[in-house]
Amino acid sequence: MHTSRTLQLLEEMDIDTGMFTVPQTVGSVLCCKCGIPMAPNAANMCVKCLRSEVDITEGLQKHVTIVHCPECDTWLQPPRTWIKAQVESKELLTFCVKRLKNLNKIRLVHAEFIWTEPHSKRIKVKLVVQKEVLNGAILEQSYTVEYVQQEHMCESCARVQANPDQWVAAVQLRQHVSHRRTFFYLEQLILKHGAAASAIKITQMDQGIDFFFSNRSHGVKFVEFVGKVSPVRSRNDKQLVSQDSKSNTYHYKYTFSVEIAPICREDLICLPPKVRSSFGNLGPIVICTKVTNSIALLDPLTLRHCFLDADQYWRSTFKSLHTSRGLVEYIVLDVEMVSSEVNVGGTRYALADAQVARVSDFGKNDTIFNIKTHLGHLLNPGDYALGYDLYGANSNDEELNKYKGLVIPDVILIKKSYEEKRLKKRSKPRAWKLKSLPMEVDAKGRGVQEKEASEYEQFLKDLEENPDLVFGVNIYHNKEYQPSEMASETDGEDAPPTVPLDQLLDDMDNLQLREDEDDEDSGSMRE
Repeated sequence: MHTSRTLQLLEEMDIDTGMFTVPQTVGSVLCCKCGIPMAPNAANMCVKCLRSEVDITEGLQKHVTIVHCPECDTWLQPPRTWIKAQVESKELLTFCVKRLKNLNKIRLVHAEFIWTEPHSKRIKVKLVVQKEVLNGAILEQSYTVEYVQQEHMCESCARVQANPDQWVAAVQLRQHVSHRRTFFYLEQLILKHGAAASAIKITQMDQGIDFFFSNRSHGVKFVEFVGKVSPVRSRNDKQLVSQDSKSNTYHYKYTFSVEIAPICREDLICLPPKVRSSFGNLGPIVICTKVTNSIALLDPLTLRHCFLDADQYWRSTFKSLHTSRGLVEYIVLDVEMVSSEVNVGGTRYALADAQVARVSDFGKNDTIFNIKTHLGHLLNPGDYALGYDLYGANSNDEELNKYKGLVIPDVILIKKSYEEKRLKKRSKPRAWKLKSLPMEVDAKGRGVQEKEASEYEQFLKDLEENPDLVFGVNIYHNKEYQPSEMASETDGEDAPPTVPLDQLLDDMDNLQLREDEDDEDSGSMRE
């Protein structure tokens, strides 16, 4: 009876799980020092008594002095490395922990900043460490390390502070053309990639920009960046500044002269016979459609194209027959497609026969031009287009004179014009704006300022009309733009092209901003 009763109790106790588990209780022992009950450990001591007997933070640094450069906000990693780190960032916490000595003898479990007064020049870090103590027992303990911030300028900042003109490397960027549209786009590429972050001074010159660096390696890196985004050729030179014959040390100033190819997007070009034959008798009248580290050329009459890299261009240089400053506005009277739409070098084109007339001829004569154009997919009767007037132009080009019997078209259209549509939105500002480099600009006359403002406005229009250009530029929200105006601008099918709002970024820093309004002085305004 007793055995059957026991089996019955066992079945009732674990009827759900199907197995019998014996309940266990954790035993407790008395601390050998203070006698309070505690969980057993290898030392048979409670935590308070164990800490009174053993201090695992003994021998560890509690006070450390660190050097901070107030000009460039960097921290000295001995012996001569300066690290960029923001206050209470992960980088600064890692820097502070690495400055501690004898930390490899214990195990670091956790580290965090403790708030201090910003002007106290003190940084406090709370560390939690573990170490094996008596009889294999592991003790965990926290302590605070105080870092005293000592202000001391780095070598480059000290050199600039003593003499702002005391540079080591200078990069002279030049392009021998009559406008600055290339530098407007190159400025945005430099800002996006932070290529000029180490420049100590930037100066705007007549046909380019000068960049000054405190280190030769920074100048070399910048020249390499420019060579990746534009077709350039460069040369460098150095000048001895001082020398010490006893220690055999020499100090030089390095100068890098970088010349950008004088070919810009939308330029009309007559290829030299040698270049034309190397590309299978392309052209010879071609259009430059894109400029990166190579030059993309398109024959507007056949849609044949080629890419000319920097080495090929500088081996046999040539100049533009006409630049974008000579574009003439035409009105499209009729369009008849010749071929279907094709993709040439990532851009869509379509050949078409068109009838166009100069807008300036209205009311004067009835001159109509029958031409062939590569913009058949964009143009409709009644549209406006910009092109080169070869009918009334007097071209004195050496390369053009080498082709005997060459039939030159009367008009070559370059792009569709949206000026009539933009006039309706003249008083409304753009929903976006651009940053600008902190350049030193000499005082200029009113005529030069108006010319630069007009060129910058044309650059902004190019950004709106060409998505390929927007891809390489960081564009930011304009906080002064009103939502109601934004809604009215996007309504309507005949609205001029603009930058999509989903591509705009929020401005998160205090760099100078270039206000992109449509008034006459918008190109020189900065925020």
